[in-house]
Parts: sequence; structure tokens; C-alpha cells
Amino acid sequence: MRAAAPLRIGILGGTFDPIHTAHLRCAEEIREAYSLDRILFIPSAVPPHKHSSRVTPAAHRLAMVKLAIRGARHFEASAIEINRRGRSYSVDTLRALQTRYRGAALTFLIGIDAFREIATWKEVRSLFHLCDIVVMSRPPEPVPRLSRLVPVVAREDFCYRAKTNVLEHVSGHRIWFHRLRDLDISASDIRQRVADGLSIRYLVPAAVQAYIERHDLYRRKRTTA
Repeated sequence: MRAAAPLRIGILGGTFDPIHTAHLRCAEEIREAYSLDRILFIPSAVPPHKHSSRVTPAAHRLAMVKLAIRGARHFEASAIEINRRGRSYSVDTLRALQTRYRGAALTFLIGIDAFREIATWKEVRSLFHLCDIVVMSRPPEPVPRLSRLVPVVAREDFCYRAKTNVLEHVSGHRIWFHRLRDLDISASDIRQRVADGLSIRYLVPAAVQAYIERHDLYRRKRTTA
């Protein structure tokens, strides 16, 4: 009897302040392109590379993620980093997910801007042993040569396949580059639009827009004379 194929789980972490349409579309594109069974949306508790005082409380960000993916059977919200508290390091999250989903094949989704800074991440060399990685970008940015983006400390662990622009790690994991459909939407722009009293309709799911309005998120606080 043939053994069942391992569960293939995509991991999309981020601040999600707020989650928006481009997050959802990129997750769907990657799920289809790499035959993933599930995508975990993981809001960070305390992002290591952002000023924590400027980030919306985690409970709000998690609630918006849950509203955004409601009804999407391949998407799931995870509070693993919020429940762990403290700074949210990807290597810690991947180890915890390996324990939680024993035997699953993990694929970490990361934007190219973040991947360019991955040398600054905690235990970056260990991270490459834990999962496959899909580096995501948008047109019109040219396809990068991934071998030039890998931190120097980890380059000896990889073999570069120039024909396919794929990096193969000594562990058997791979790094791919995937060009996403061009959706120029950012959380910072959405926050600014709310602060300026402008519409964010169709930039975020309707349920997320309603949540932002109900909880008065991102609006400028007026001072009284």
C-alpha cells in the first residue's frame, strides 16, 4: 500500500496591519503554483524589524486575518506567534510548526525585500534546514539571481541551478523565485488612507473594512483645545 503524501503547508507570516487583498491573492497564487494543501496566515506578536509601539495590538490584527479568510477552506489563521509572545522569530515558529504538524512539508513564503535582509534574521543558517522557501516579487522587477541573495554565511550550503533559477540546500530543501500578479497594495498606504479619511473599499475585504471602522483603527486622534 502506497504511503500517503505528506501534508504540504505554506506559511505566510507578517504584521498584517491590516491584512489586504494583495496578501490573499499572493497566497492563492502560491498555493496553486506549488500544490500546497493549506496556507497558514501567522500575524507576528512583536515584529523584530519594526517599532513595536507603532504596530496595532495583536488581537486586532488576528481578528482581521480571521475575517479576511473566513470561508476560504485552504486558508487558516494561526496565533502561534501571538500566543508565544515576545519577539516573533521565524526560526522559532518553523520549529514549533514542525512539532505541531509532524511529517508535513513546510513552505515559507517571503517577499523579495525581506529576503534581501535575511542575513539579519535569527539563526538564518538553521532556518534553511527547516523548510522550502518561495521568494515572491512583483513585475516589473526583473527576475533576480537567487544565489546572489543568499547570505554569505550560508552559500556553501546551496547548489544553484541556473537553468531553473532554483537553489538546492544540503538538507534537500529548495528556494524558488515566484513573480506575482501585479497588485500594488500596501498596508501602510491603507493606514494612511484611513487617517486621511479616504476610502479603502476593495483594498481590503469588506469584513475587514467594517472591523477597522467599528474599532476606529488607523484614524488620526484629534486633539482638543
